[in-house]
Amino acid sequence: MKKIFIMWLLLGYVGSSYGQTITIKDQQTNEAIELVTLSNAKTNHYATTNSKGQADISAFKDLEKIEIRSLGYKTVIKSYLKLASEGFKILLETSNFSLDEVVISGSRWRQSSDDVPSKIISISAKEVALQNPQTAADLLSASGKVFVQKSQQGGGSPMIRGFATNRLLYSVDGVRMNTAIFRSGNLQNVINLDPFAIENTEVLFGPGSVIYGSDAIGGVMSFQTLTPQLSLTEKPLITGKALARYSSANKEKTGHFNVNLGFKKWAFVTSISSWDYDNLRQGSHGPDDYIKDYYVQRQDSTDVVITQEDKLLQIPSAFSQINTMQKIRFQPNERWDFQYGFHFSETSPYGRYDRNQRVRNGLPRYAEWDYGPQIWMMNNLNINYTANNSVFDQMSLRLAHQWFEESRIDRAFNKTERNTQSEEVGAYSVNLDFIKATAEKNTFFYGLEYVLNDINSKGELTDISTGISEVGPARYPQSKWQSLAVYVTDEFKVVDNFTLSAGARYNHVLLDAEFDTAFYPFPFTEASLSNGALTGSLGGVYRPADSWVISTNLGSAFRAPNVDDVGKVFDSEPGSVVVPNPDLKPEYAYNADLGIAKVFGDVLKVDITGYYTSLKDALVRRDYKLNGQDSIMYQGELSQVQAIQNAAVAHVYGLQAGVEVKLPKGFGFSTDVNFQKGEEELDNGDTSPSRHASPFFGVSRLNYKANKLSMELNVNYQGKKDFDDLPDEEKGKTEIYALDENGNPYSPAWYTLNFKALYKMTDTFDVSGGIENLTDQRYRPYSSGISGAGRNFILALTAHF
Repeated sequence: MKKIFIMWLLLGYVGSSYGQTITIKDQQTNEAIELVTLSNAKTNHYATTNSKGQADISAFKDLEKIEIRSLGYKTVIKSYLKLASEGFKILLETSNFSLDEVVISGSRWRQSSDDVPSKIISISAKEVALQNPQTAADLLSASGKVFVQKSQQGGGSPMIRGFATNRLLYSVDGVRMNTAIFRSGNLQNVINLDPFAIENTEVLFGPGSVIYGSDAIGGVMSFQTLTPQLSLTEKPLITGKALARYSSANKEKTGHFNVNLGFKKWAFVTSISSWDYDNLRQGSHGPDDYIKDYYVQRQDSTDVVITQEDKLLQIPSAFSQINTMQKIRFQPNERWDFQYGFHFSETSPYGRYDRNQRVRNGLPRYAEWDYGPQIWMMNNLNINYTANNSVFDQMSLRLAHQWFEESRIDRAFNKTERNTQSEEVGAYSVNLDFIKATAEKNTFFYGLEYVLNDINSKGELTDISTGISEVGPARYPQSKWQSLAVYVTDEFKVVDNFTLSAGARYNHVLLDAEFDTAFYPFPFTEASLSNGALTGSLGGVYRPADSWVISTNLGSAFRAPNVDDVGKVFDSEPGSVVVPNPDLKPEYAYNADLGIAKVFGDVLKVDITGYYTSLKDALVRRDYKLNGQDSIMYQGELSQVQAIQNAAVAHVYGLQAGVEVKLPKGFGFSTDVNFQKGEEELDNGDTSPSRHASPFFGVSRLNYKANKLSMELNVNYQGKKDFDDLPDEEKGKTEIYALDENGNPYSPAWYTLNFKALYKMTDTFDVSGGIENLTDQRYRPYSSGISGAGRNFILALTAHF
């Protein structure tokens, strides 16, 4: 009789609405939970809840196992029939700890972390709302697991497991962001992303080349932006938020607005953000070596050194930025889902603070050293199709076009010639990904990829006294960089608590470059590279019990030479100039890691991962000869000639560890620490510490949550890096480091004490903010050219609708 009643209930639901809607809320607060994932591993079905906690689960009809997951809540597994008997309403219970969540960065498909041997962390929109990061680089840093270097306020170059810059891969909505001019020096491209428009951020640690190809050596940073939400009823779904924020350390003035308009088959998301930052003020307690109490100003055709009234201001570091995003979604039926996204980001020109600290003969070396506006635009069409045929269960086609513009502007002190170098990159990509489950144990992920980068580089020399301009030396040759690849990964569930994964990828990279020899006497006018690369991975995840998990992974990764490696001309440091080298081949990384996570009585969680990576044929900067000469004149200075070469072997090993403790009355404590050590081979056979192996760093947090209030007191810290521990190439950069008792540069240890809070005043309004660097420390993260903010008061008001 009970079964008959349930079947009658199901028929009633199906017949009375467009689809079957489930509503999911928080058990304690009865508030709707957004972005809850419902999935079935066997059929690869999934759905996510909208801002009202609702999702259409018609596709799950008759399934015996529907897994319901959300970060911070206990996982629920129920049958469709059971959900129907409960009226398709679920109350999720908060969880102190989670060993199981839904991730996408491991395969570009949604899958349980139970089945992914790589270490992956997620940074949710809720965490972003509490932390109030100013940029996407600060968002990554807030995790406590990614070290971020800054050369200026308008920047942020992540370091992961001893690798950085073009040995890390950025993915936006599944599209590769890396271009062929991503350099080995510090990169600022991550600031193009809008933290307010990011739905979820994941960081995959270790090699990711099987899925993502070249550059994914140290890790992958995957950003999922806001997804248009469809209405599940006849009434349009209209949701959104507006935010205003102010920070005192740089007089930040930020505004953001987004709105979602959803119908049954069509949905639209519009987002716009604007930031304005003044010069950044550093702390009052710390090394005096970080103080540069002057700046250069042009007065009456002369460069004049101006003494600052406030010596703690870092001038020039001010900049502004605007981001817009428009997404359109069309879902004609359960099988097809079309999503188009348009992204645009542009910064103002801004000073590169570290270069503006350089001196020559007791005077500033530069009167100007600025980045021009940094522009990023992306058009992305994502087509998903569900078929459940003999070849695939789901198919995803991503077509993307990106446009990058960046420039560098410099002028020597009391010289009238301004040098401007500009780059434009058109990046085109096609990704065709499939997923197929066979029987009940195997799931195959496979696909194809094609990438084309078209690089246009030009130089201009302008006499600022006359305004006359002429063609100048370009930074790069005119180039085309192409990548073609095919990959396959098999996820094999040996038993319910043990999953094996194995994958392979073949990549072929082509590069064609044409050099202009009008300014530099290169012994060549063109270069062509054609390199193949085969990478693989093998890993496993074992869960002896629900309370703990063991994972291990062996993998290889590669980075093919790009245009920056082959063809760049620039001054890497005073007295050195890097010139092109057309004779390069890929570098390969081989990695092993082991992770263990254990929950003790829902009170304590411990998570430890150890890793070791070896980099062969590493592309590094080394002394070189151009036309038989080891030195040439560059910008009026005799400079040592260097070039990127396959000239080294590098090794990195380290440990990532985390502890979380549930304390009484809504309190909690957690600590994340990171230790890494790297070394690379030098020309003479000696070794030097790796440049991107950061010192010991971490964050410890004391949290409190009660109903509408969330608070956090945290300490961020970094260990000391002595002169002897600095990489050889860093020891000459005295302008960015503190000096020890012997006058040698080093990176001191530092800490900041920070307080953050978020209070939900009503269903509509939130107020958040806090005080960063409470003790007003003057500190500078390792390898950075600008100090962090001094004591900083933050206040933000958010309206939800």
